[in-house]
This record gives sequence, C-alpha cells and structure tokens, in this order.
Amino acid sequence: MSQSQAHVSSTYHSEAGRWDECHGADGVPRPGWSELLAQIDRLGAREVNRRWEQCRRIIRENGVTYNLFRDGAADDRPWQLDPLPMILGQAEWARIEAGVAQRAMAIDGFLADAYGPQRLIRERIIPPGIVFGHPQFLRPLHGVGVPGGSRLHFYACELVRCPDGQWRVAADLCQTPPGAGYALENRIVLSRALPEPFREMRVQRLAGFFIRLRQQLLSLAPRNRDNPRVVLLTPGPYAESYFEHAYLAQYLGISLVQGDDLAVRDERVFLKTLGGLMPVDVVLRRLADDFCDPLELRNDSTLGVLGLAGAVRAGNVAVANSLGSGLADSPALVPYLSAITRALLGQDALLEGLPAWWGGERVDHILANLPDLILRPAWNNRGRPVLPATLPLPELANLAADIRVRPHAYLAFQRVARSTVPCWDEGKVVARRMSLRVFAVRDGDGYSIMPGGLARIDSQGDGGQLWFERGGGSKDAWVLSEGPVPEVSLLRANDAPLELKRGGIDLPSRVADNLFWLGRYAERAEDIARLVRSALSCLAEDAGEADQAQIAAYLAMLARATGVRAVEGVPSAVLVALIGDGASGPLKMVREHLRRTAFGVRDRLSADTWRALTALDAELAAEGGEDANQALARLNRVVIACAALAGMGRENTTRGPGWRFLDLGRRIERASFMVDSLHAAFADETVTPAALEALLRTADSAITYRSRYLTTMQAAPVVDLLLTDHTNPRAVAFQANQIAEHVTNLPREAVGALLTPAERLATHLQSTVRLADPNELCKADAGHALMELLDDLAGTLAALSEAVTTAWLTHIAPSRAFAREDWRMADDALPGQG
Repeated sequence: MSQSQAHVSSTYHSEAGRWDECHGADGVPRPGWSELLAQIDRLGAREVNRRWEQCRRIIRENGVTYNLFRDGAADDRPWQLDPLPMILGQAEWARIEAGVAQRAMAIDGFLADAYGPQRLIRERIIPPGIVFGHPQFLRPLHGVGVPGGSRLHFYACELVRCPDGQWRVAADLCQTPPGAGYALENRIVLSRALPEPFREMRVQRLAGFFIRLRQQLLSLAPRNRDNPRVVLLTPGPYAESYFEHAYLAQYLGISLVQGDDLAVRDERVFLKTLGGLMPVDVVLRRLADDFCDPLELRNDSTLGVLGLAGAVRAGNVAVANSLGSGLADSPALVPYLSAITRALLGQDALLEGLPAWWGGERVDHILANLPDLILRPAWNNRGRPVLPATLPLPELANLAADIRVRPHAYLAFQRVARSTVPCWDEGKVVARRMSLRVFAVRDGDGYSIMPGGLARIDSQGDGGQLWFERGGGSKDAWVLSEGPVPEVSLLRANDAPLELKRGGIDLPSRVADNLFWLGRYAERAEDIARLVRSALSCLAEDAGEADQAQIAAYLAMLARATGVRAVEGVPSAVLVALIGDGASGPLKMVREHLRRTAFGVRDRLSADTWRALTALDAELAAEGGEDANQALARLNRVVIACAALAGMGRENTTRGPGWRFLDLGRRIERASFMVDSLHAAFADETVTPAALEALLRTADSAITYRSRYLTTMQAAPVVDLLLTDHTNPRAVAFQANQIAEHVTNLPREAVGALLTPAERLATHLQSTVRLADPNELCKADAGHALMELLDDLAGTLAALSEAVTTAWLTHIAPSRAFAREDWRMADDALPGQG
C-alpha cells in the first residue's frame, strides 16, 4: 500500500474560526476520532470508496428516498449518507442527554400550561402573544386532558456546536418529530459498510430507544390495554419523508394508515378493513395539527380524520404527539425556554438555545443589528431562514419595512459559525458544517434519549438549519461506550406467550386497493415489454416481407391493449420511440402508476420484493436515445425484473387477502391483455400466419405450439392454446380459473345464499371460456363468433374489476386527487429542514 493510500486522513483540514469535531485546537484528534481515522487509514481510499458505493447500492435497493417537490412535481431523491460517522464520547453524550431530557420536560410542561391554567402568561414569564398569537394554538382543545398527563411523547431538537465548543439548540421539533427512521436506516447501512470500527469502538445500539417508543405508544391506550391497536397516520406517498413513515410502521410493527383508512363512529376511531371496522386505540401521527381533523381544525383538506378531535376530547383515543403540540414548534418560544425551565422545573437550563429575539418584544434590537442576524418565521420552524447580510440594499430595506409592520411574525437568531466534521469526498476527507438532531421519547416520569441521532452536513451557510435539496447529506452519529455494549432487540422475549393467528381480515381497504392495482400495473408492464420485445426480435432476425406483416400485427395488438398508436416511420425506430423517454409512452405511463401504488403499500412489502420493484423501476426509468439493440437488451431486463417480482408474489407472500388482491389484479390484467391481443390479431376476416406467429411469441407460447403441432400454423390450435387451454399459464382459461378461486375466497362480512356480483361475473367468465370450441369459432363460416366471444370476455373482465372495486375498495381515497402541495404542507418538519 502506498504512503498516500495509507494516510487518507492526512487530507483533512479544519476551518479556522470554527469548532472542529475531529481535531482540537492543537491539531490532535479528539478521543474516538483517532481510532476511527486509524481504521480509515488502514482501509485506504480505494476500499473506503468501494464500501461507500456499497452504501449507495443498499440505499437504492432499500428504496430509501426523500421526496422533493419542484414546480408541483415529485422527485424521489435517494437518501444521502456519508460513510464516515460522527463520533461522540460517553461523557460528552451524558451532558447532551441530560440537557435534551430537561428541555423536553420543560416543553411538555409549557404545553400542559398553555392548554390548562396558563400560569406562565399570568406571571409574565412569557408574552401572551407567544400562545394566543400562534396559528397552531388549538382553542377547541383547551382544557382537554391527555392520557398519562403528558402531551409530548416524542421529541427532537436540532443542535449546533458554537465556536466556544458549547452545544446550543437551533430548533425544537415537537409536533411530528421527523428523522428517527432515517437515523435508524443510517445505522443499519453504515454498520454493514464499516463493521470493524463499529464493533471495535463499542458503539451504543439504537434498538432500545425504539423499544421504549413502542412501549410508550402501547401505554397510552385509554382502553384495550392488553392488546391495543396502534396506527401511524401519514399524509400519504407524496409526503417528503413518506419512506420514514413506512419504515417506522414496519419496524415498530404497527399499521400505516392514511386519513381515509380511519373513521369516527360515536366518538371512537376505527380502522376500515376488509373484515369491517376495527377499533383504534393510539394514533402516532405524521400530520400537522391542523390537518388532523377537517371537521374542526382545517376544512380545506381531507388528509385527516373527520371527528378525530371529538374522539380525543371524549378520551376514546390517544394521539402522539397530542393535538396542539405544534404550539411548541414555534421558533418564537426559543428565547423564553430558559425562563420556562426555571419556572416549571426549578432548574437552570442545561442546554441553552441560540441567542434569539422575538420581534413581538425586541423589534428595535432586531432592526439595529439586522446584518448580524438570521431571520426566521416566528411561527413556522419549517420556513427558510433569511440572511439579511446577503440581501441587496433594496431587498434589505423592504425586509426592514416589513419587520416594522409585522414584528410579531419574525424571530431573529444570532449568527454563529457551526462546527465542522470530517466527511468523505471521492477519496479525500474534507470538512463540512454540521448540525445534530437528537431524539427523545417519554419514559415514565422523564425522557429517554436515542444514543446517537441524525447528523446533517452541509457545505454552505450558517443558518442554523440544513437543506437537503441544496445538496446536503446525513451522517450516522456514534455514541461510544466505555464498557461492553449489550445486545438489544425489538423482538419479544422467548418466554412471552403469543396468540396464534392466521388470516388477515384487518387489512385496510386502501392497502387492498393498492395491492390490486400493483398487480395490474406490474402485469401491464410485463405484457407491453414482451410485446415490443417480440417485435424488435422479429426485426433483428429478418426484415423480410413476412416479418413486416408480423410488425403490423404487433402494432395492432399494442394499439388495442394500450390505446397508443404508432406513427409512420421505420419500424425499429417506431418501436424504440414507443418505449423511449416521452411521458406519453406506454411503459413510462405504467411506471408512474406502478410507483404510486407501490409506495402506497411500502410498509407491506418485504425487502426482497422492494428490491425487485426498484430494479424494475430503474429499467423503466432509463433515458431514451437507444438504438434497437439497446432497447431490446433493456426490454429483456424489464421482463426478467417483472418475472422476479411475480415470483416474489407467488413464492414469498402469505396466502392471505393481500396476496389474493395482488394476484387477482395480475390475473385480470393478463386475461384482458390476451383477449385484446386475440381481438387485434383476428380483426381481419382472414387471419395471417404472421399474426398467429406474433401472438405466440408475445405469449411466450411458440415452443409449446411447435412441440404439439410442429410448424403448421393454423388459427384453431392457436386459439385453443391462448384462450381455452387451462394448462397454459398465459391462456385466458388459466386466468379465469385463478380469478374464480380468488373471488370465492375474498373476505366478506357474511356468506349469503346467492352469489355476489363479482362471483357471478367470475363464474360467467370461467364457463364462457370452458364452453368455447376453438374449431367452431375458427371455421370459415363461423362469421364473427370469435370476435363476439372476445367482446363478451372483455366486457366481463371490465365489469369484474368494477365489481371487486365496488364490493371491497370503494370507500378509499378521494384524497388521491388532491394537489401534491396539500400533502407537502401536511407533512412533518422534514429531515431536510430545521
């Protein structure tokens, strides 16, 4: 190993005037960092780069994303993780832990006072405007009690280290604290990439924190305390941190729900499932306060649950964090938290906030020192900071004028130089500015702190908050232990009794709907890919006259199945254009639908299934500009990815209602595609051998046909193989049998004497195909019998899909049509925001 490879850390240089997390003022590495840097030096730049690429691959395969919104469109950006962790010693962490726990207690006390006796206002410890002027002060909930007396069950704060080495709070996140799921994923990924230092440096584990979080949620249940039902309420797939919502729900073993999945009856909250209404005891919400109940709190959005506030007032459901806790998110509260801590806890604050001034009281100070301050909206900790020193003079004058008119809307922070931390940059260790998000959960009479957190890095600005969309990233935070680290698991103890269960009638209807359409869109992607691949293969083999007739047949089938008609031109160019990068291409349209439905059930899909979906999405998202050979190779990969996804459904999915809806959607789609393909091929009075060949190749049935009939190409055997042969997994008869079996076994509230509409249609489909005689249908004097049969089958399949939707899936998702801006506003304070 060369000298340059052996001392990778020698490329690191700290910034003057800032506290450096790695090196002291004398340039000597701090405790813990020296060991990490030695490990990095032993690995060398090439090995660290290889492991960093491994981290990126794991993140892509696991679907770890952060949704950005530009011009009203969503952009799923892979989560950015630096391969070097942030190191914190046990003694320093103990001080942070004590300070964060104390601050959480003070904020919980403030919320109890604001929604109760309001002593802090009467004794002039805080100005009345801090409470009564805040848009998130929910007057309908004043005086309403909460389970256990605590309103702040889950808390986070953003810490920055100042040049004097002191940690200070830049923001409190009290409403729906985000980032804990990303911190957990960072830990899982980095512990795999750097197993040697993780093991040898005795890093404290995170699982214990999530055990206490789950215990806290279970303890909040106002009834059914032995087996409470806990759900995580999310705005939906368009939320910026939807991945985290799904990830936390899956990790904690609770149901991920949207507002439409819940209903309030007689002031009780219920989950709408295939088996009926199931009572809900605890709601862990990821919705902002005012979005939680459109009936009482915000009537211009339907993301929440009608009547939730009434159920909370009645004491029939617990919400974590309590409705109204967004009041404590206010940056305007920061200057008063030290006084609040003394008044409520009788203690001096162990962890101070950044020096700050609220315009409602200190407008003169703000105007006099404007260039040296950072401005933020007083009521919204998600707003972008404004640095007056960077503004042109006219904009600065306008800002000062607005502060004079609306002083209460502004909070000013003292500008500070944030600390720097080593980060990896293509073989070099460089300095980046950092903040640390720390998480706390209510635990008895106090708070337990996650041993670590979400370290966020940025190369620009000192606004006290970092912006993911500006190119920032994250780091895992390692808290070192001075002794052995105990192994902790979320799994129950082996001797804990478990009730044996099967079935799954508690599947939410929205989830069933998304699984049904996930199956349909996955099959549609495979069918289109097989059809276009067969056409391109035909051209690659021979561009003769007979094959041109096959191309015409392929294009006719594609038009019938997708409604997309090819333009005139060179056949290969036309086919490549159909799967190119245009938004109107059939594969591109299917990809968008597939992504939406897959994200809607993210918490229901295994890691392997998600990897298969990610691989398929990567192929469907490929840019255009391909030639015919490149397009053919990509379509081969699409078909393989679709087959892998279908295999995961068949071999790795429990045969419950979720699997039935997934496979039912796939079977209906495959049958519809085959009926459309047969219709297109037999549209002319005289079907050509080229059209029959195109049918067989698209259905991957050419080998079977030739093994039965050698090379003789006739209509009746083809119709038999693709329509009535129940042994061919591509035939309509095979799909009809599977559909009938699924529909018969779908859950229902009661079994009546008569068949349901869906069962009638499935029976009609099955019997129609079974009674069909290919020889009679293909006789020269049969007229339009085959076409009439295919029209009947197409109508039956469409009606069956509608009947399934009406019977099981109708009450879900009017909010799907809502603007994405609505979803974004309803989301929590985001990992990319302070």
